[in-house]
Order: sequence, then C-alpha cells, then structure tokens
Amino acid sequence: MKNTQLTAVAASVALLLTACGGSGTKPPAANALPQLGAATGATLGSCTELAAKINFANTTITAANAIAAGTLTVAGKPVPAHCQVTGQMFKRTSAVDGKSYAIGFEMRLPNNWNGRFFYQANGGVDGSVVTATGAVGGGGPLDNALNMGFAVISSDAGHAPATPFFGTDPQARLDYGYQAVGKLTPMAKYIIETAYGKKPDRSYIGGCSNGGRHTMVAAARYGDQYDGFLVGNPGFRLPLAAIANIAGAKAYNALATTPGDLSTGFTQAERTLVSNAVLAKCDALDGAADGLVQNTQACQAAFDLNRDVPTCSGSRDGTCLSAAQKTAIGGLFAGATTASGTKIYSSFPYDAGLATGGWAQWKFNASLNLDTGAVGFIWSVPPEDIATFNGPNFALTGDLASMLAKVGATNATFTESALSFMLPPNPSDLSTLKNRGAKIMVYHGTSDPIFSSDDTTAWYNALRTANGGDASNFSRFFAVPGMNHCAGGPTADQFDMLTPLVAWVEQGKAPDSVQASVRGAGNAGGVNADLPAAWSAARTRPLCPYPKAAKYKGSGSIEDAANFTCE
Repeated sequence: MKNTQLTAVAASVALLLTACGGSGTKPPAANALPQLGAATGATLGSCTELAAKINFANTTITAANAIAAGTLTVAGKPVPAHCQVTGQMFKRTSAVDGKSYAIGFEMRLPNNWNGRFFYQANGGVDGSVVTATGAVGGGGPLDNALNMGFAVISSDAGHAPATPFFGTDPQARLDYGYQAVGKLTPMAKYIIETAYGKKPDRSYIGGCSNGGRHTMVAAARYGDQYDGFLVGNPGFRLPLAAIANIAGAKAYNALATTPGDLSTGFTQAERTLVSNAVLAKCDALDGAADGLVQNTQACQAAFDLNRDVPTCSGSRDGTCLSAAQKTAIGGLFAGATTASGTKIYSSFPYDAGLATGGWAQWKFNASLNLDTGAVGFIWSVPPEDIATFNGPNFALTGDLASMLAKVGATNATFTESALSFMLPPNPSDLSTLKNRGAKIMVYHGTSDPIFSSDDTTAWYNALRTANGGDASNFSRFFAVPGMNHCAGGPTADQFDMLTPLVAWVEQGKAPDSVQASVRGAGNAGGVNADLPAAWSAARTRPLCPYPKAAKYKGSGSIEDAANFTCE
C-alpha cells in the first residue's frame, strides 16, 4: 500500500477511535486517580437480524448465527447462549505481492450481557480467527470472558493463513503489529451498541505471548480505548527475542553431539541437573523446600552455574556440564550477543523449569522453524526470498548482526521498521491509561524459554521509575514461579486474573495477591504433565505483585496458599 493510502487509513482510524470513548467515570479526589464506574448489563435482541443492522465503514458482515447454550464448554461447563457475528474489515488486494488481504474477525455476544467488551489478543503469527472466548490467564482455565457475560472479539490480525509469508506486504505487517487493534476496536464497540442499544460500559483487552505483546502495545497506543489490560508472558520486544533464540540455536548446535539435533547440546538429563542445582540453592529462600523458587531475584544472586554445577572431567554423562557448555549456556542466560558483543535481547533467570518438553520445544525446535520465518519475512527489510528460504539453514548459518540490522531497517516500500510497528512506542509511558483510571495487570512465568521474565521485570522497573518509583496505583506485575511459556512447567499455573482486574477497574480493589493452583490429577482444566509426583494435586500458591514474593509463614501445610504471605 502506498504511503499516502497508509496515512489516510491512519487518519480515519484515529477519528473513529476519538469518537469511541468510555463513560461512567467518577471525578478523582485530590492526588487520586479517577475511579471508573461499574458496568451494567443488557439483553440481546434478535441475533439473526443483527447482520442486516450492522453498517460500518470498510466492514462486511458474513454471518450472524445464534449459538445454543452448551455448544461451547469451558472446563466441562456449558457456555450460555450467544450470537456469533463473523466478518471482515479493509478487504484489499496488495499492490506489492498481489495477494488478497482482510482483517477477519468473529464476535460472540451473550444473550445476557454484562455490559463489558473483551478484545481477545491472539498469539503466534495470528493468521486465523480462533473462537472468541477471552482467556482469563494461565493454563487450563476454568472460566472465560464469554462465559462470564463479556462480548468478545477475536481476529486474524489482518492476514491468513497462519504463516509468516504475509510479511511480504507492508500493510499486513502494520496490521499485525498494531493497526488491526486500532481498526477493530471502534467497529466492535459499534456492533455492541447495535446489538444491545448501548456501548460497552467497560472495555478490556488481554492475551498471552504475542497476545501479551498486542496488549502491551495497545496500552501504549490505545490507552484511551480500554479500561483494563491483561498482559501474559509478553513478547513485547518479539523481533529481538526471536533473534536471541536463533543465537541460542547456534550455541546449542555447536555443543550438539548430533549436529542439527540441538537437544543433544543440552540434554534433558543435563537440564534436570541444572534445575536441581538451582533448587538446591534457591528453593528454601522462601522458607519452604517445595520445588518452587518464589524469590527469583534473590535466586540469581544465590546461584552460580560455574560453582554449583559439576564440571565434567571426562565425557558428558548427564551428571556434569562440560566447560564449553558452561561458557555457552551461561552466556545465553546472561543475554545472547552478536559476534562483536552487542546484546540482542535480555538475560534469562535460572529457574526450576528447564527440564520440561515445553522449554525444549522453544529452544531446540522453534528457534529453527518458527523464529526464522518471522525474522526473515515479517520483520526483515527487505524480506527474504520465499523460493529459496530454509529456516534451519537461516538460523545456523545466518549472521546475527545482519538480522538485527534488518529488523531495524526501512525502505521505500516498508516505511516502518519492525522495531517500530511491533514494540510499544514508549513502554514506560502509560500516562494515558493511568490518568483516565484504567489499570494493567501483567503476569510472566519465570521459566519462560522464549520471552524472558527478566525483560518484563526490567520494563516494570522502568515504569516504576517513570512514576516516581511506584506504579502500583495503576499497574501490577506478577511473576509465576516455574511456569514455562504461558502454561506448563513445575508450577501453579491455573489462575484467573480477569476477575481481579475487573474488581480493580470498577470497584477500586487493588489485587494484593492472586491465588494460583496446580493442575493435578482430576483437574477440570486439564492435567499438567510437568508436575513433580511429590506435589499435592490440589496445591495452591499466592502470586505476588512485584517486588514482593511469596514466603512461607513457618507453619501449616506447604500445599496451601493460606500458609504463605506476600513479602
């Protein structure tokens, strides 16, 4: 799309967003933030007649279907009756690659609506319209926003299918990065008003992984459009994280006993060895030897890879790491660099979740087959040649400094770099959402292998600094000990952060902790195969707002969150 067309689209979106502000805000007391009012519900009229009533610019409605109660379930429970609306926005043919593009979406509108809107920010490279249910956080959820009565939208973020090749079109890149949210938001609020006779009283947006990135970008760009932001394991510097993971692929391949099989560079036995060494130094820092490192920051000071893990005197056998492994793996945890020493992304914390299949999948497979396509086609300027591209070869032979330069580059066709359209423009400036009374809750697993909780911690510290040293009156960050990427790992990863976010936004009840449960045998949301056998299948823990961490009170069962406090 030509630059003049982009400018016109951006201007029209800005006008639409300006016209869709919230309501029900109470004036603030002296030195206090505004308190937003609570949402009130409404009842849906005819679903089948809704399609003919919707008339919004650049939007085509393809269907409006009445969905009976129980057609969808969550944790075995029937989701109430609702209306499914499907459609497309900004359908076009690319002048660059000749392919057809549109922002595909579906909305699900409950018959009995609670007055709230939830934008479901999806993960990966998007590219498909998944069911609009609205995740509440963590793994194996027992509820969702749709079941709670929210109107929910899901989209493909401007392209299909779910491959990285849409990156050959510059507008598709921008829609994926941030513009799809800007275009869909006013349209979704219009559909809600058409369906219920009123706009949503309160609007929320949330997701994990790239969905967490979408949400953080929305917090920076569209802080006037949403009242609550639920951010999970955010890849808010996704292009840099992907290049760092490719750097890891190079390092693990150099250590591999079977070239091309990265897992032989850091075997499961060796990863278990390191995890156990971390636990030996850090598990009891919270007062309970329970297989969880609650105080991640203190652990990094207590654990030393060179000192606390045996060095092999002979061949590798799973009971030691070679000197070469310690150098390479230690360097990756400290933060991958280019050959000249330029740091690419972030450090990663040593934690107890390194031995899992989920950790290995991201480090040894995704680095060759997912990150490569995204770097090569969605973010590089110019994009790679589809006809000759080979992901593993790109990872193992490509130059890291060149990758970094290309994701920061622009040209006459791609006028906005990936480091512009993918990242929040100023992540520590959330003054727009703060000053209108909106709130943001963030969670991140400390054993996440692709997006580092260290990076999110650094962001939150910058946010605190930008707000006089304390941002807790509008933002809270919760580390999830042991959790891998959005779910899994030796962890209590089943939790609902949407309910406390709503209570904070609409009632002023700031979350001092969020209870999380493990997903043991019989769990309705699905069993977590990574749980240690010694743990209770019903273990609970408090997730604490940073910089606090959970600490054992000194008595009572270590399986019960009631016996831990946030300090």
